[in-house]
Amino acid sequence: MYFKLLWGTGFENIKCNIFNLLNIILIISKNIHIFSKYYVQRFIRISTIPYYKLLIFRETLLHMNRRQLIKHSALAVGAFAAARESFAREIFPLYKEPIFRDNAAGPIKLSANENPHGPSPLAKKAMYDAIDASNRYQWDINVTLREQIGKLTGHTKDQIILGAGSSELLGLVTLLASQKKGSAVAAEPTFKLWMPATRKMGLPIQLVPTTTAKENDLPAMLAAIKPETRLVYLCNPNNPTGTVSPAAELENFIKKVPADCIILLDEAYTDYYNSPSMAHLVNDFPNLVIAKTFSKVYGMAGARLGYVIAQPNMVQQLMQLQAWANAGPSYVSMQGGLAVMQDAQFIALCKSENIKAKEVFYKGLQQLGIPYIKSYTSFVYFDAAAYKKDFAATLQSANIIGARSFEEKSTWLRLSIGTVAEMEKVVLALNS
Repeated sequence: MYFKLLWGTGFENIKCNIFNLLNIILIISKNIHIFSKYYVQRFIRISTIPYYKLLIFRETLLHMNRRQLIKHSALAVGAFAAARESFAREIFPLYKEPIFRDNAAGPIKLSANENPHGPSPLAKKAMYDAIDASNRYQWDINVTLREQIGKLTGHTKDQIILGAGSSELLGLVTLLASQKKGSAVAAEPTFKLWMPATRKMGLPIQLVPTTTAKENDLPAMLAAIKPETRLVYLCNPNNPTGTVSPAAELENFIKKVPADCIILLDEAYTDYYNSPSMAHLVNDFPNLVIAKTFSKVYGMAGARLGYVIAQPNMVQQLMQLQAWANAGPSYVSMQGGLAVMQDAQFIALCKSENIKAKEVFYKGLQQLGIPYIKSYTSFVYFDAAAYKKDFAATLQSANIIGARSFEEKSTWLRLSIGTVAEMEKVVLALNS
């Protein structure tokens, strides 16, 4: 629980308990304003009392005497009584039940591989509480966050650099690689958000087609590396195909890449299926840079928080390219990151719900005779050629957006996985 009620009838106990209840009321009151678009049917508006008046009352409470407390306590008790159902359902969600985002009024968005269940309750509370201190710079918290990430990955804070999502850091690594004239190597298809800026920085990219099974062709990528190659980018599990390279093959690949070529390994999706991370190899390979994010299983895509793991010398070089090292994420986002790393129940829930929702989509594709690739991520890659209608347009007509093409002149599409209920709506729309 986020607060602790004190037993007894003593004046200080009573005052403390009302103060705690007011904190609850304030959270509900503010959340109603923030989320009313999505929760109009769920929330019970606690009263017509303006939020700022509740805030003033809370701060005044600490200075009240016994008589004043008795006079004003009816406000807190009445407001709490009216809000108890909303509070029980929204502030203390039960982990044993999925955390669904009710978005009946808007489209079902399945385009960006976002976590439909996040952010976690602990992260939300941490970020909410952090707002009061967001007028201060985040010097101390970025050290704490890097230390906690290091404990999770087995590294020191000097081996970690923070960014506003891993995308910022992908750009930073490619900026470092482009300091010397040369080229880059990457798979096709793969995550390409970093590519336009890389080309503008003077680093042409040689794209290596994936295998017929839509897997990263590691031998072909190795063969594509030339003496002037400054960077090789590998997304594992790969986006958009959802395939994962076996650990032994990936380790062998890393060992064979020349030492003067940066290996940028994007591990945004490893957490969904506990796919093998190559983070343990960082200490052995100075050219290995691993990018990770809080956007996927941690449910913080909009909060923009990511990190890179590398040897200290590499981290120092990257920091020198930041106008302000480790200051990309906000204080609020970093507090959310610290909290969600401790929320094991939420992470387990997201993993299990992702599997359930994906199975719903798999079965729907099977019924329609649409081939797909088993995914180790939060999206599925499939060949819509067998579908008799326009796949994306059919979903759009049902207020579902997200089916995207990533290969020229190809019928293969990617669709992000939403909640079980959302994927059931997808299947229903495709069969209509």
